[in-house]
Amino acid sequence: MKAAKRWKTITRSALDLVMPPLCLGCLRRTGEAQSLCSSCWSSLSFIEKPHCPLWGEPFAFDAGPGLLSPRALQIPPEWSSLTAAVTFNDLAARLVHALKYKDRLESATLMARLMSRAAQATLEKCELVVPIPLHRWRLWRRRYNQAALLAETLAAKSGRVYAPRLLVRHRHTRSQVGLDTKARERNLKEAFRVAEAHRGKLSGNRVALVDDVLTTGSTARAATRCLLEAGAAQVDVVVFALVQMPGHGQMSGS
Repeated sequence: MKAAKRWKTITRSALDLVMPPLCLGCLRRTGEAQSLCSSCWSSLSFIEKPHCPLWGEPFAFDAGPGLLSPRALQIPPEWSSLTAAVTFNDLAARLVHALKYKDRLESATLMARLMSRAAQATLEKCELVVPIPLHRWRLWRRRYNQAALLAETLAAKSGRVYAPRLLVRHRHTRSQVGLDTKARERNLKEAFRVAEAHRGKLSGNRVALVDDVLTTGSTARAATRCLLEAGAAQVDVVVFALVQMPGHGQMSGS
């Protein structure tokens, strides 16, 4: 065991000499692989408590339990909780874009690490970790599902069951980019189903539903409805970045 650890350290040091680790945000040299330099690290906008339990939006101050954001009151979600690691800003966008479109799979390691930290308590209460699926044609073009990479790492870190084939995107939908909330919901109508072979695994269990970014919540809401209708006891959403809606970050009484 000691020899194996020593060899791993030597190998890593040799690789660092040939290919020094680079910051995932700005590509400058950094001291640790799959990480960020100090400047980029400070650019991330971490979501800490207090925050809305239903939409994950951070509050400016803690006014006690039972408080919800305006978005939670205006658009009550089907899920039981939502946890995001960071708010969506320029750096978060670069990390997500690098993972989704530039094959920077190492970004998934960092993103999942931050998600695991933020959602540890939620993950410990769930039996299943399920990614938002891609339609098979989009998966074929992209070659991997970024949500599945995140979900697999979260499941491994938390010791939960990773269930990538439980939820299926059986209807091909157009990209959500540029669509408003109503158009997104129409686009996703009946887009998901639970695979019959895995329905028994779902019944009565609590699910952590994983995605990279939550914007309007239309995708997560459609997937959550599908899981609940198929027998899930509860769905908790876990994402890397949350896009805050204008005027939805203040507190309101429940």
